[in-house]
Amino acid sequence: MSYNKNTNDDENDFSSIVRADLKTSFDEQDNKLRPKLLKDFLGQEPIKKNLKTFVDAAKAREEPLDHLLLIGPPGLGKTTLAQITAHELEVDFKVTSAPALEKPKDLAGILSTISERTVFFIDEIHRLKPAIEEMLYIAMEDFELDWIIGQGASARTVRIPIPPFTLVGATTKAGSVSSPLRSRFGFIPRFEFYTYEELASIITRSAGILDVQIEKDAALLLAQCCRGTPRVANRVLRRMRDFAQVAGSNVITVATVDEGLKRLDIDEMGLEKADRDILLSIIRNFGGGPVGAETLAISIGESIDTLEDYYEPYLIQCGLLQRTPKGRIVTAKAYEHLNIKNVETKGKNEGQQSLFD
Repeated sequence: MSYNKNTNDDENDFSSIVRADLKTSFDEQDNKLRPKLLKDFLGQEPIKKNLKTFVDAAKAREEPLDHLLLIGPPGLGKTTLAQITAHELEVDFKVTSAPALEKPKDLAGILSTISERTVFFIDEIHRLKPAIEEMLYIAMEDFELDWIIGQGASARTVRIPIPPFTLVGATTKAGSVSSPLRSRFGFIPRFEFYTYEELASIITRSAGILDVQIEKDAALLLAQCCRGTPRVANRVLRRMRDFAQVAGSNVITVATVDEGLKRLDIDEMGLEKADRDILLSIIRNFGGGPVGAETLAISIGESIDTLEDYYEPYLIQCGLLQRTPKGRIVTAKAYEHLNIKNVETKGKNEGQQSLFD
C-alpha cells in the first residue's frame, strides 16, 4: 500500500489537511502496534468476517469497495480497520477528520487528487458541515463534484468527474449522522467492547512488538482493567513495561500489574479516578440522580462530549450508571463498588445513598 504524500513546494494546498491529520491520528508508538492485515486484527469477528468477503469480492471485480460507516466508542479500532481495508485492497489510503474540512473546496481539493479505488477515511464524520456533506453525497453516488463557477446571473454548475473511491467514515455518535448521509453507506458495522480474552491476546501481541515479556495471568489481569478497549490496553501496557524496566525486569508479572494499577489509580473494574468522581458526584451532589449531562459535566470539570463518548459507555456497560429521560442515575452496583453502605431504595431512584463510610 502506498500513501499520497507529495512534498513538492508547489503541491496542492489541500494535501496539508490530509498530512496534518495523519500525524495526529497515527501516533508513532500507536502505529507501531497497529495490525496491518485483517488476520492480525484481533476481536470484532462478525465485522472481520463480513469485511473479508466484501474486500475479496471487490478485488475480484476490480471495483472500489462499497462505502463503509464504522460506528463505536473511541479506541476500538475503527481507524485501524480502515487502514487495514486499504492494505487488503492494495490501494492508496488518505485520512482526515471532519473538523479539518472547513470549506467545500477542502473536500474538492482532496477528492480531485486521489487515485482510482482509493480508501478515503473521514474521522468524526458526524461533525461534517452541511455544505461539505451535500457535496459528498454526489461524490459518493456519482463520483462527481458539483462545482459552481461564477456569481450572480452568470453563475453555472459544472460537474467534475473524480476517480471511483471508497469512503470510510468513523463516528462515535451514530445518531448524529444525518439520514441522507447514512443511507449512502453500503456496510454499517457497529463495534462492540472487547472481551477479557480478546484483550489479553492483544496485550500479549503488543508486548511482543514492544520486546517485553508478560505472564499469561498478568495479561488477563491487565485485560480486566482496560475498559474493554485496545487503545487503553496498549497505553496501560506501556506503563507496565516502564514499571518492570525500572524494577530491573524484562517480564511483566502479576505483582508488577498489581503495583502498577495502584500507582495509576485504576481499580479492579478498570475504573480510573475520573470514573469514580463521576459516580461520587452524582451520589454526593445530586442524591444519586437523576442529573442532566450538562450539569454533571460541569460538576466534574469535563466537556459533555468527553463525558458521553468516553466515560459513560463503559460505566453503563459495567452496570454502574443508567441513562434515563430525566438524567443519569447511579445504580446499586455502583454503591457496592464504591463501598458506600446503608443504601435506601426509594421508588425509581433505587440505589440512592443515605450514609457514607
